Amino acid sequence: MNLNATLIAQFVVFFILAGFTMKFVWPPLMNALDERAKKIADGLAAAERGKSDLAAAEKRAQAELTSAQEAGQKRIGDAEKRGQSIIDEAKKTAAEEAARIIATAKADADQQVTQVREALRDQVATLAVKGAEQILKREVNAAAHADLLKQLKAEL
Repeated sequence: MNLNATLIAQFVVFFILAGFTMKFVWPPLMNALDERAKKIADGLAAAERGKSDLAAAEKRAQAELTSAQEAGQKRIGDAEKRGQSIIDEAKKTAAEEAARIIATAKADADQQVTQVREALRDQVATLAVKGAEQILKREVNAAAHADLLKQLKAEL
């Protein structure tokens, strides 16, 4: 055999094998590599989206937490204001009730003083009549001297 014929035959077999490989083996292999690269790129993109979604969720959670704290502080402030207004209202009501009780007590005391004065006047008038009876050694008629007794009561 001739070296040239062997070399030509090997070139022919090489080109046939290269053509077969390029036509039937290479495309599925490249497709598999492309699909894998696409999956990796999709995975990386999903990871980036996940990171951005996580960051957005953390921001939303922080915003919700802040708003909840503000709402809680507002409710506490409102409750304190309401409590203070209830205390002020109770103090005002208590002061009004105390003033009313004091006024009632003063009115009762004035009424009792007036009743005691009237009773005392009656007793003084009776004593004056009895004293006059004793002095005069005779009975003084209270009905006959009613005007005099009324004048005596008014002076006392």
